[in-house]
Amino acid sequence: MTELGTPRLHLRATTSTNDCARELAAAGAPHGTLVTAGSQSAGRGRQGRTWSAPPGRALLMSLVLHDPPSLLPLAAAVAVADVAGPQAAIKWPNDVLLGGRKVAGILAEGRPQQGWAVLGVGLNVAVRPGDLPEELRNTAAGLGLQPADVEPVLARLLAALQRTFSLDPGALLDAWRDRDALLGREISWSAGRGRAGGIDGAGRLIVELADGGRTALEAGEVHLDPRPAT
Repeated sequence: MTELGTPRLHLRATTSTNDCARELAAAGAPHGTLVTAGSQSAGRGRQGRTWSAPPGRALLMSLVLHDPPSLLPLAAAVAVADVAGPQAAIKWPNDVLLGGRKVAGILAEGRPQQGWAVLGVGLNVAVRPGDLPEELRNTAAGLGLQPADVEPVLARLLAALQRTFSLDPGALLDAWRDRDALLGREISWSAGRGRAGGIDGAGRLIVELADGGRTALEAGEVHLDPRPAT
């Protein structure tokens, strides 16, 4: 498999590393092309959210991937969690948490008909609570490292991604399940609520409903539900 991270384009500042990587992919950039940035002004997360990070204190990166694995978001989440440490957990499908707070965001965007995808990761390597907007200080976390650690963390993450991309689906799903932050907890989503029952072989979130039935969520946002089960 081609080494991830080469060639590499590093930008002092950009709007979004994913936007830049998408342009490179559309122009024929090879598998493994890496875009990194010191800061970005329009970083994106899932569900159209913005991703905020102070300059120089977060790992901001996007990879061009040809023929990406079918469970790409889950594979990326396992790799990021491995780098974040043994206490890191994953909130379905791919939010990485430390102490219940989000330490990394992952966004996969692709052109399946053209055989490529872009994987974006924002990881709070050296982000301190005071670096963040006030509305994020109770929900975001950092690794507690220093700005000089961003590059070593990047190297570790690229190696972890290489490893998780090579796992067979069963092993990958097991690795994801080992870090499941929602298992057995009451959750809600736009269409209902229930108890999280893990993921199935396609990476869908299984939800056990109050009436004894089950459903599988393929995408979307879920939230921990503070209300008691009925």
